[in-house]
Amino acid sequence: MISKNHIIKRFISYVTVDTQSDPNSQETPSTKKQWDLANTLVKELKEIGLEDATIDENAYIMATLPSNVDYDVPTIGFISHFDTSPDFSGTNVNPQIIENYNGKEIVLNKEQDIVLSPDYFEDLLLYKGQTLITTDGTTLLGADDKAGICEIVSAMEYLIQHPEIKHGNIRVGFTPDEEIGRGAHKFDVKKFGADWAYTMDGSQIGELEYENFNAAGAVVKVKGKIVHPGYAKGKMINSMYIAQEFINSLPRLETPEHTEGYEGFFHLHSIKGEVEETVLEYIIRDHSRDHFEARKEVMRKLTKELNSQYGREVIITEIKDQYYNMKEKVEPVKHIVDIAEKAMKELNIKPLIKAIRGGTDGSQLSYMGLPCPNIFAGGHNFHGRYEYVPVESMIKATEVICKIAELTAQKKIAK
Repeated sequence: MISKNHIIKRFISYVTVDTQSDPNSQETPSTKKQWDLANTLVKELKEIGLEDATIDENAYIMATLPSNVDYDVPTIGFISHFDTSPDFSGTNVNPQIIENYNGKEIVLNKEQDIVLSPDYFEDLLLYKGQTLITTDGTTLLGADDKAGICEIVSAMEYLIQHPEIKHGNIRVGFTPDEEIGRGAHKFDVKKFGADWAYTMDGSQIGELEYENFNAAGAVVKVKGKIVHPGYAKGKMINSMYIAQEFINSLPRLETPEHTEGYEGFFHLHSIKGEVEETVLEYIIRDHSRDHFEARKEVMRKLTKELNSQYGREVIITEIKDQYYNMKEKVEPVKHIVDIAEKAMKELNIKPLIKAIRGGTDGSQLSYMGLPCPNIFAGGHNFHGRYEYVPVESMIKATEVICKIAELTAQKKIAK
């Protein structure tokens, strides 16, 4: 039985270390403070008994739990990231433990009147009677993805303490900078040496995902001309008005707040504007590769049309692909999803197999030669003050890891 108090203590020790990443930094990791937890994790992996625990010059951590069977079975891996999102403060995280949740509002911060309510966050009612860990309303929690790290470390510790559970070689990997899209960029797949892996980076208990968005980022630079407004007739070109035309020409209902499931979107997430220049930053997302390519083409055509309308190049649009749908790489080895699904069912967890409306390290790793579906880590409301995680979900995720290891050990490799 996984110790509840042990899980809570370990998780809190992780989330109280600030590891927020920085998209404006070109270093790896993007913030020096990520090293604080990274170095602690390497030490902990060694202390619980893992072998080959290493950390490289970019803070990528790897370790091995050696096989305890005398025949060849596939080497599997479990991966999580230790950075937290730059979207909300990760400094001075002060977790609150709510025992036996009663299904009512949780006051996160009385002074600032910040309340976590099931009237708004309905998923809370799934965990009535359970133990929740929440924020104090002033920071994010960091369950994304320190819950995943906690589960992987705890599972490895449990397998070491219970050698009667048979398993093959298991590789563990922890990465920096996932939240800014760089978690897999310097991950050494060859060194990791696994046949396949799982990221523990999902949300609700039961989630099992092997589809994600195709993703691109677009920077739209709009050029204007500044002239004294008193003498501007026929001379001034206000870049902000042209930018407004660009924004309004894209499908208004194809945005994150109007889409769900397999529906893609254009998301304008930043505007910086003056008369002389306005810069729009978009992300483009779609599960369908064809639709994804079509969305990029919509932006290119709109750029050409507006430039033609103004008779000169007033808009420059640069689009860069970020990652692709892992389904293309995972479907040919679908048995790795089937193993995770079977593990959940044997633990009386209802698998929720669905597409990720986002991406994980696993999407990039799958294209780097390491097929890598995503499994729930238990947290909810990531990247903000309303983030929480049920302790029971973390325990179940830990058990899933152990069960996957056990089931994989039943797959002997023919010689």
